[in-house]
Amino acid sequence: MKPIIAVVVLGAVVLVGMALPALANFDLAMRAYEEGDLATAFREFKNDGSAEAQFNVGLMYTLGSGVKQDHREAANWYRKAAEQGYPLAQYILGTIYSRGDGVDHDTKEAIRWYRKAAEQGHQVAQFNVGVLYERGEGVEQDRKEAIRWYRKAAEQGYQSARYNLALLYEKGEGAVKDLKEAVAWYQKAAEQGYVPAMFNLALLYGNGEGGKPDYKEAVRWCRKAADHGYAPALFNLGILYDKGTGVKQDKKEAAILYRKAADKGLVAAQLNLGLLYDRGEGVKKDVREAVKWIRKAADKGLAAAQYDIGVMYEKGEGLPNDGKEAANWFRKAADQGDPDAPYALGTLYYEGTGVEKDLVEAARWFLKGVELGNGRDQLKIGLMYDKGEGIKQDMQQAARWYRKAAEAHLR
Repeated sequence: MKPIIAVVVLGAVVLVGMALPALANFDLAMRAYEEGDLATAFREFKNDGSAEAQFNVGLMYTLGSGVKQDHREAANWYRKAAEQGYPLAQYILGTIYSRGDGVDHDTKEAIRWYRKAAEQGHQVAQFNVGVLYERGEGVEQDRKEAIRWYRKAAEQGYQSARYNLALLYEKGEGAVKDLKEAVAWYQKAAEQGYVPAMFNLALLYGNGEGGKPDYKEAVRWCRKAADHGYAPALFNLGILYDKGTGVKQDKKEAAILYRKAADKGLVAAQLNLGLLYDRGEGVKKDVREAVKWIRKAADKGLAAAQYDIGVMYEKGEGLPNDGKEAANWFRKAADQGDPDAPYALGTLYYEGTGVEKDLVEAARWFLKGVELGNGRDQLKIGLMYDKGEGIKQDMQQAARWYRKAAEAHLR
């Protein structure tokens, strides 16, 4: 799964009023602000001296509201309010240091101010303290401490904290791996409408981690995430329809879902859509459409798609028969660890198709395939050891690889 990495968050800010009995200057300032008399509001906030008023001066400098925008001055006023213990100012000051907005970027200062706000219960500050501990920014990396702060924010209902907490429990980082706990926190975030949590929940149900797979729940949560246009969910739901897992097999529906994800740039969906066009499954067979979608994924570096484009060039299916181009694409895929590409490329060198015949180079690629556990490569390198082709004859090595190839075939 490809989880979304949490980022330090700056929440929306609005001009604040006081929770305590207001001073005269503050009341006057608020009335002036509401009436659009920004100059008076700014003057009275500056004269008030309360943390809330100082915060509002900072906010007016940030927005350029009634005064020339000045992020450095804004930071000064937020600091005044923060030093009086005002949690919102402490949180904003932490964000300013995190971004280097009007001050020098300083993650140590950022976490210092976030922590002050967090200790007063500011949930986004608690979350950000967790993020910095998880990343090891401004503090020594400590995922156990990250969990502690995520939990504080999560228990207040902060969905991003619930999601990150679930991730750590799922991976067993900062705590013993606990998939039941992961599911519980993903579910809380998902029920708040947090789409990545819906998707990760679907994956856990589908994989059956911690128990038997529950495809009905996997489909339900995957569909919820897909309904929000989340590309990985559209793709995975497409796979479920393609294979008939948890739903009645429906290649047409799979193609629709793959296309939606492919249009959003998801390379795996582009490949799968291309393969459906190549086979004529769920769509009318169309080799040109197949090439178009598979090449999109190949051009973006997807090894499996690069291998498939190589096969199409090698066989002249949808593309001109071109061994040189086939070798080029097989090499791209092999360099990325595609398990089938070394055999295909080795075969081209062995036969001299599209490239100059080179048994040494062929043996090199077959050996690379052997490292990936490919049975065909094991058989081929066994034959080359047997005959002394491109490699020094060694009957013992030949027997070894014949045996491995046979074992791979039996599996």
